[in-house]
Amino acid sequence: MKTAIIGLPMTGKTSLFTILTGVHETARTGSMETRVGVTRVPDERVEALAKVFSPEKVTHATIEFIDFPSISKEALRDPSYLASLRVADAMAHVVRLFESDLVPHEKGSVDPMRDIGDVDTELVLSDLAVVEKRLERLEKDRKKIKDPGLDREFELLEQAKAMLENGEPLRGWALEGEDEKRLRGFQFLSQKPILFVLNVGEKDAGRMQETEEEFRQKLVKEGSRCEVTAVCGKIEAELSELDPQEQQEYLASYGLPGSSLDRLVAAMYRLLGLMSFLTAGETEVRAWTVPVNSTAVKAAGAIHSDFEKKFIRAEVVPWQALVEHGGYAGVREKGLLRLEGKDYIVKDGDVLVIRHG
Repeated sequence: MKTAIIGLPMTGKTSLFTILTGVHETARTGSMETRVGVTRVPDERVEALAKVFSPEKVTHATIEFIDFPSISKEALRDPSYLASLRVADAMAHVVRLFESDLVPHEKGSVDPMRDIGDVDTELVLSDLAVVEKRLERLEKDRKKIKDPGLDREFELLEQAKAMLENGEPLRGWALEGEDEKRLRGFQFLSQKPILFVLNVGEKDAGRMQETEEEFRQKLVKEGSRCEVTAVCGKIEAELSELDPQEQQEYLASYGLPGSSLDRLVAAMYRLLGLMSFLTAGETEVRAWTVPVNSTAVKAAGAIHSDFEKKFIRAEVVPWQALVEHGGYAGVREKGLLRLEGKDYIVKDGDVLVIRHG
């Protein structure tokens, strides 16, 4: 899962990238160069199962974060910047809420909703340029070739153009089946799911949940494909230098609901409709990321394509039962290990053993 960290200058996005990934290099060799870091997804279930099985290997799910230079018209004209941004699965837009005399805002004042609107406008204009260019080409092609596929693509892009000209990002546009496939290759920036990361000041750290809810009411509508989470970059930077026990005490002293990494990952999973199932044994304990409502056969395919093709059955048990009863022998004795077919809907936290040909 690739997540692009974007935002205006002086919002704290690069600090957030460092906190999330531990990548501390500050220099870029070019003004448009991105930085990449991989974060292990925190998962207490993996740790608990590892204590039961003492495996040779423990593998958490991961998220790849890409730290982008500040978004602007100039950046969005740069081919390398655009290419890197288009391959991201989602965007994390860092929005400044903190006040600081030492860190001036480029607009002279802190106004989160204005900044969100400004960034969305740049994404919309970038997509509009792509749509207009493709429509010009389709006009010519449709005069030469009678093709219902080209006609449908033209209709869809006309719809996209109308939305974009109205300043409306495409992320709320529900496309399915063949229509979704026709436009998928354009990788429209304003169509990507977006997580608004509200960077609050130290004095507002204790009000993170209230702040999240306030902005969720403003930004998150049904089908909008956006989510909200709040962080305090200043506190998180200090936390990163402490050991886990001290981190918990420090968080408690501010009344914070866990680390920002935990909350950000949870919000990203909600945004993208993802969950994790697990596999566990003496060789490896591992978390696998799949879409919510995945069938057992699709989950098997996440492990290996052969498992999907030659799927027979899946042995399924909730992770808590496996931990509570000390392994597979214990859950079999209690009759808690179930055999499920290919249409079984996998639940978050299920432990699967795939039987295959």
